[in-house]
Amino acid sequence: MIYALDTNIVGHLIQRSPIVRAQRDAVLDHGSELIIPPFVNYEIRRGFFYQSAPVREKAYILLCLQYPIGEMTVRAWEHAANIYASLRRRGYTIEDADILIAAFCLVNSYILVTNNTRHFERIDGLQLVDWTQK
Repeated sequence: MIYALDTNIVGHLIQRSPIVRAQRDAVLDHGSELIIPPFVNYEIRRGFFYQSAPVREKAYILLCLQYPIGEMTVRAWEHAANIYASLRRRGYTIEDADILIAAFCLVNSYILVTNNTRHFERIDGLQLVDWTQK
């Protein structure tokens, strides 16, 4: 299994959250892999460009050496547009960032690790897990 890390989970890892780190270690011990969606990389990096945080930035760089940053394919972009349209038809809106992250996960059959499950639950077929809960 491959788990894709949402921005909030990357933040927990950078902050060395014991609960999130224990969950991460458990899935890695079972042979699973972790990946950082490209839009998550954008969200994290823009924060560092906006406000200097050298210790956190170094921690993120080290994280990226352990877990690859994925690539957004044309298929994923198309799927994101479809998710947007589907949500709109049902009367829901969520941020484009969440749609792009979800599409990346869906086209690659990744499980999304997030503590923002309420927004993502509306996206059909998306597998979610929250490592901030025991």
